[in-house]
Amino acid sequence: MKKTLFAILLLVTGNTAIGQINMADSTVQVITYWDKGEQQNYTVTHEKIRLQETDTILTEFTTYDVEVTVLDQTDDSYTIQWLYKNIQTNNTDPRMQKLMGVTEDMKVIYKTDELGTFIEVVNWEEIKNYIEETIGILKKEFEFIPEMAKGLEQIQAIYSTKEAIESASIQDIQQYHSFHGAQYKLLEVLQTQLRIPSFLGPEDFDADIFVYLDEIDMDDNSFVLRSVQEVDEEQLVNATLEYLNKITESMNVNAVLPKLEDIKDLKNEILTASRIHETGWIIYSIMTKTVVLSNTTVIEERIIEIN
Repeated sequence: MKKTLFAILLLVTGNTAIGQINMADSTVQVITYWDKGEQQNYTVTHEKIRLQETDTILTEFTTYDVEVTVLDQTDDSYTIQWLYKNIQTNNTDPRMQKLMGVTEDMKVIYKTDELGTFIEVVNWEEIKNYIEETIGILKKEFEFIPEMAKGLEQIQAIYSTKEAIESASIQDIQQYHSFHGAQYKLLEVLQTQLRIPSFLGPEDFDADIFVYLDEIDMDDNSFVLRSVQEVDEEQLVNATLEYLNKITESMNVNAVLPKLEDIKDLKNEILTASRIHETGWIIYSIMTKTVVLSNTTVIEERIIEIN
């Protein structure tokens, strides 16, 4: 049975007892029961693979550590800090290593509501200035290398505004809190629709999201939640055609563009699974994003694991 996800959001106040798992009706509530000063440490692994038909043409691998600290707690909110450390990449080029390390020692401070649902980044201006200062140093170091300058500009762009930071730069934090703030019943599918940023242009995509509680483990007081996010296929096809048209125009090339009926098997899907302790702390979370355009497939995977 499917229900509208937002219809079952919990509005719990003044409840300090831990009791998110109810075996009597096979339900769980994903709520943060955290105290000021609490801290957890995580390792994040991010891998990106690009396939041309069946051939792997690119593999990028990055790991980093995150120190998560509850800075403040009120009746209706939490203030949380993520400190990024020990960034490592499989790229052996020293220049690319410096490019990947621009967020080393960066702090992201954000707010959630009392349930743990993400609200906003608080210190976005501090983040913006931190990135600008770091990139400014690297621009001077690599001013005669055009490809480095382009990469630095792309990084700076996703940290340039509060909206850019929240939508593009802290996807690990968004993944961490993606299930918080709702009640779920074992194997019952919840469905909703959201607007998500497009990677092909300025118009957002409609996306269907399906969420369900897959497992309850009373032995370690945890549970597993899963979600599937699928972009509207018609919008994806139209955006692809528009993007290809703009590319050919900008290159001044008289290329023959594919027809609408010739574009098939396009895909933009995100699968997320998280094992969550009943206190609201994530134990393990994995996100797999698959984008298929023509004969090119890009697979992106992010794993967040408690230390």
